Amino acid sequence: MDFLPAVSEPSPALDVTAAPSVKLRGTPPANSPTALVELLRDAGAAPAVLEATHAWLMRRESDHSRVAYSKDGSWWLAWCAASGTNPARARAIDADQYATALRDSNLAKSTRGRRLAVASAWYEYLVRADVAERNPFAGMDRPSVSADDSPTRGMTSAQLAQMLTYARQNETARTYALLVTLATTAGRIGSVLAATVGAIGHDEGHRVIDLVVKGGNKKRVVLVPLAVDALEAYLAERDQADADEWLFATRTGRPMDEPAAFRLVQRVAKAAGVPHHDALSPHSLRHSYATALLDDGVPLADVQDAMGHADPRTTRRYDRGRGLHRSPSYKMNEKLTKAMHAAEDA
Repeated sequence: MDFLPAVSEPSPALDVTAAPSVKLRGTPPANSPTALVELLRDAGAAPAVLEATHAWLMRRESDHSRVAYSKDGSWWLAWCAASGTNPARARAIDADQYATALRDSNLAKSTRGRRLAVASAWYEYLVRADVAERNPFAGMDRPSVSADDSPTRGMTSAQLAQMLTYARQNETARTYALLVTLATTAGRIGSVLAATVGAIGHDEGHRVIDLVVKGGNKKRVVLVPLAVDALEAYLAERDQADADEWLFATRTGRPMDEPAAFRLVQRVAKAAGVPHHDALSPHSLRHSYATALLDDGVPLADVQDAMGHADPRTTRRYDRGRGLHRSPSYKMNEKLTKAMHAAEDA
């Protein structure tokens, strides 16, 4: 097959360092299905593409999933706009360059893989709906995430307590309530931020909160007294908040977004004196929940249920993460130290 043009034309110089100037982390370009469709409309997408995209999003099981797909999909559209790529005519090389840009943004492998998977799923649907000819992400190698280790940095129970104590004494009631809720429910940040005031309730004598989890299902989790006290103090400041209002709302009444929560965790951890504050995220509190319970001898199956893991191997990742604390190297250190003292005394 001849890959050269039929007519000889001057070839432009290839600038291998050229890359579109677009920020691929932080606040997503779109945070709802409506905003994603608006991005497409601004890009000049045909009405049939807009209709198909809306249908693709509405197939998701929950509002939470539809928002998550919209956020992840919007990064591809932002990259296309910055690079001058028409999404309708995107090639495999464009998709690969986008994947490279995600990698160069120092995003976690899981985040990069999820964004690429969402973009690919969108094109698969457009092809199925006969509004696109191909999926430029088909057959792409995606970042492999280890099934044995969690890349999330956690905290010891003492560090987590240090952070929460600081927040209770120095931060707003909302900040403290959010951190305590994350630390005591093992809720994913997206689920906690998607909760409404009405999600808090009672069940069989327990205070509970209903969180939307993967698959669009609701999971009822216990609110321990530490979280109940924090939430009640926070809601008292809001003065008669309606049941359908977002639990962790901004001043404008909108829900706090995940980038804001990410910045909040690192800021409070730094102020509290946690040494690796710049490596923490909201997921670090979920990670710390699992490792603290496993350290205290809570059965793996019970931790698995609390974390909402369908596969026990996922929970085992947190169990293996405790290896730093129980490393036999500490025993070796103790043994050598005693032997060296004995040698000095001889």
